[in-house]
Amino acid sequence: MERRALIAGNWKMHLTIGEAVALARKIAAGSLDVHDRDVMIAPPATALAAVADAVSGTSVLVAGQNVAWKDQGAYTGEISPLMLKDAGATMAIVGHSERRHIFGEDNEMINQRIIGALTHGIISVLCIGETLDEREDGLTWEILQGQVREGLEGVTAEQAEQVVIAYEPVWAIGTGKTASKEQAQKAHKFIRGLLEELYEKNLADKMRILYGGSVKPDNVDDLMRMPDVDGALVGGAALQAESFDRIIHFS
Repeated sequence: MERRALIAGNWKMHLTIGEAVALARKIAAGSLDVHDRDVMIAPPATALAAVADAVSGTSVLVAGQNVAWKDQGAYTGEISPLMLKDAGATMAIVGHSERRHIFGEDNEMINQRIIGALTHGIISVLCIGETLDEREDGLTWEILQGQVREGLEGVTAEQAEQVVIAYEPVWAIGTGKTASKEQAQKAHKFIRGLLEELYEKNLADKMRILYGGSVKPDNVDDLMRMPDVDGALVGGAALQAESFDRIIHFS
């Protein structure tokens, strides 16, 4: 099945509002000739509304870097799905490895965030991936299975159509190491099999699975040639318009 590629940039804790708007405008201008793939950017929360305004009327999608599981309440520092929508975001990254490993978010909390986002029609990018120790201990498939099954607990087939999976081996994020295209394909095929078990084959075949982990202009083409790699979640290379533009224009 032909799946529409998604190239997503996660800006993490970088850029002031002015810097974010300038980068967003460059990315939007560079994406004008792209019609067969989607482009998403996830600026810091302080710049969400300004960036959404800057790319309004273009095909560039805007995402939050996280999303709360409640619409409102005494949750200091959290951003609700309603707030994301109000700021102009239509997507949200959930369960990024930095949220899991630095801030202690577990599969149960990530699942709540996913459901909170989907309840309000926000497309969710569910990040999963194993650490180096887990890979070396032969636990990769066990870890991925737990993250997928528990992350999507209670998510209906209809809601799952609004979920994107991002496989990010933790050992490859920001390290300069990248999973080989064969390693990425093997993991993505395994994940698609899990989705088929949870839902059914047609839906599993429709769902997009991105690769993340030191994606760069010089390795994106090889990764994107893999049959189950449907896009990329890009970190550092998404902070420069020229490098991100090359990734968007993968061949």
